[in-house]
Amino acid sequence: MTVFAVEYVYDAESSEARSASRPSHREWTAALAQDGVLLASGPYGDGAGALLIFKAADENALNDILKQDPFASAGVISGTRTTEWVPVTGLLADHA
Repeated sequence: MTVFAVEYVYDAESSEARSASRPSHREWTAALAQDGVLLASGPYGDGAGALLIFKAADENALNDILKQDPFASAGVISGTRTTEWVPVTGLLADHA
């Protein structure tokens, strides 16, 4: 399995839509975390986006997962950046 860092950039005008879809987004992330697919996630302090750390077989599998995010279907994500990441120190290092 490969670890990926996924950065979301939220649409500047999406505050209401994010608030409305946040409960289902959080249910989605909680289920992925319980399954060991999502290692960590959370919004940036300025509210402009979020960082999610996933474990997936490859980038295609990761993209299939990301398409299921309620934030994606709500249209609140204006951009994503996906990077393969190798944690070598800390709590996530065991997942590399």
